[in-house]
Amino acid sequence: MDSKKLALACRKFADDKKAENLVVLDVRKLSSVTDFFVIVSATSEPHMRAIAEEISEKNREKNGERPRAVDGTLRASWMVIDYVDVIVHIMRSDLRSHYDLEGLWGDAPRVVPRAPRARKKPTASDSAPAGL
Repeated sequence: MDSKKLALACRKFADDKKAENLVVLDVRKLSSVTDFFVIVSATSEPHMRAIAEEISEKNREKNGERPRAVDGTLRASWMVIDYVDVIVHIMRSDLRSHYDLEGLWGDAPRVVPRAPRARKKPTASDSAPAGL
């Protein structure tokens, strides 16, 4: 799977579990270690666990992707899911502001997911028989 698509999938799965302050950084021009960082905040240890499980399980089910490694603990308030070309950081908000990964990688462009196309809502005239 393309690394950008994987990063956006990780972001979506985190969003599905109500992760906060979701950021995807494109570090391809700045790092030889990975292509993208996905950084999200969790409000508690159970929330962090739910986000990590959702990302891991959904990527395995839907994309056939398994992390190379998962590091960190809930008690440490920072978990990392390493997909080689995409590294996901799940952190409690206080720890996130302390380490300020976005500031550290401030030169990296943010990747913004495309908004889904709005579907046209049917109107009464759409369903009226022709000629009326």
